[in-house]
Amino acid sequence: MSVIEVKERKKEGVNKPTRYYSHKQEKRVAEVFDGKTTKNSGATLFQKSDVMLKDFAIECKTKTTDSESMSIKKDWLEKNERESLFMGKKYSALMFNFGPSSVKNYVILDEDTFKDLIDGK
Repeated sequence: MSVIEVKERKKEGVNKPTRYYSHKQEKRVAEVFDGKTTKNSGATLFQKSDVMLKDFAIECKTKTTDSESMSIKKDWLEKNERESLFMGKKYSALMFNFGPSSVKNYVILDEDTFKDLIDGK
């Protein structure tokens, strides 16, 4: 690969670390929902999850390359639910997208949370 090709790949974001894409998604989610990103993506002792809203603790997941599928892990959901309770939040959610070119995120909620939202609670 020539030096020019390497520079073009870097310019296109191919060589950017996973953290770059995660931070970009978390920042966008916080802006859209008027929330706040947590320090170090919730890896601190007292701040958990990636984005905090008034009633929600949101865990964000993104792919580093555009994709047609995303595997969701049960552990992500269970961990965020525990952390939302720890943070005093009523709800937890997992927000994900299919890579850097995704124009929107998708949300996974548990059945009880979805029912509360439908019932207007």
